[in-house]
Amino acid sequence: SFAYFTIKDRLPQILTRVIDTLHRHKNEFFEEHGEKGVEAEKRAISFLSKLRNELQTDKPVTPLEDELPDAALWNQYLDYQRNLPNGNGEPSWFQSPWLYVECYMYRRIHAALAQNPPIDNFDVFKEGKAQNFFESQEAVIALCTYFQELLKNIKDLDEKQLQEELFKLLQVSLWGNKCDLSFSAGEDSSQKSSPLQSLENMVPYILVNDMEKVWSLLVNAKKNRTERSNVRVDIILDNAGFELVSDLVLADFLLLSKLADEVYFHGKSIPWYVSDTTKHDFNWTIKQLGSANHMWMSRCGINWEGNLKKGVWVFRDHMFWTLPHDFSSMSEVAPDLYAELQKSNLLLFKGDLNYRKLTGDRKWEYSVPFHQALNKFHPAPLCSLRTLKSDTQVGLKPGQGEQIQASEPEWMVSGKYGVVQFDAGL
Repeated sequence: SFAYFTIKDRLPQILTRVIDTLHRHKNEFFEEHGEKGVEAEKRAISFLSKLRNELQTDKPVTPLEDELPDAALWNQYLDYQRNLPNGNGEPSWFQSPWLYVECYMYRRIHAALAQNPPIDNFDVFKEGKAQNFFESQEAVIALCTYFQELLKNIKDLDEKQLQEELFKLLQVSLWGNKCDLSFSAGEDSSQKSSPLQSLENMVPYILVNDMEKVWSLLVNAKKNRTERSNVRVDIILDNAGFELVSDLVLADFLLLSKLADEVYFHGKSIPWYVSDTTKHDFNWTIKQLGSANHMWMSRCGINWEGNLKKGVWVFRDHMFWTLPHDFSSMSEVAPDLYAELQKSNLLLFKGDLNYRKLTGDRKWEYSVPFHQALNKFHPAPLCSLRTLKSDTQVGLKPGQGEQIQASEPEWMVSGKYGVVQFDAGL
């Protein structure tokens, strides 16, 4: 399975890159922290080399030994895996659910740094994320330019035109999800060309297209809003770099078209899955845009800083997003986050990892309804914008998956296909 290939080849590659990154920063650690920095770097590297060895030799998964706030939840989850009636007893790297061991690896990478001050705040993936952003510059310029031109006459657009623009930006945000560094094991995955030119040609690759449902939900919410109730959209972010810019453009469009009054962004509280967005990445990206020497890029950045200052954009992170749990256990494990999401009119879940957690990362029949796979996770109406990079897909028409499988055996993991998949909730 793709899971086997991931654990056998991709994860050790990612660990090797992390170790290499720390090596390369040795001088910087010395300059900033003296001998202490170098000692910390050595300890972190030895911790990560041990982790790589455990992974490659299929050792049992061990409890976390750090004092970080989520350690107890991770260790409880390990006990839960040990006691699964159909499990193998002792979870190990190749004998456990893929989602669990992959999340566990990233949590251990975090521990390697967090336990070794003074380099405990170093993000080993930061360079890759910045590089992805700079290498996607042309696409970012094209998107910002398109967006700023659109804003000049947004007031004059009729409903049909507004709907068309929303669909365009949803698709840009969907295909932006192709730029994923954990998927390419850290290899270049930047968006080189304008994402707007190829949208027409990409429509046939959207296997489930519920954009109409998203539109009618937003239009109805707008019609039914009162003085006291704002229309709120929450975006559960995935990758930094070009994908994040596409999400920010979509979010600003929702505000300026008056389809939403406020947008909440949910990111990761620790570096995660190579290119996932942390608070630092979020703020850094907006600053980079604001100070760019391209008029429309900087206009976007400056406006977006304004959105944050005015409070119509809010960034939140929560440790639940970096736990191994399916979202169906959120109401139990993180009731505060679940209650927060219940305040939303629409939840947009970006990317493959969020999809895996929404559907429990199971090998479902392709035609199982999305609603059923969500397993009672219904804080609010939700929509997944996801390009397929793992072996889980639900909600297809009978025979649709089998038909593609016959001609393209790799269709579920190539990132070529996508879904805009909606569930109205209860």
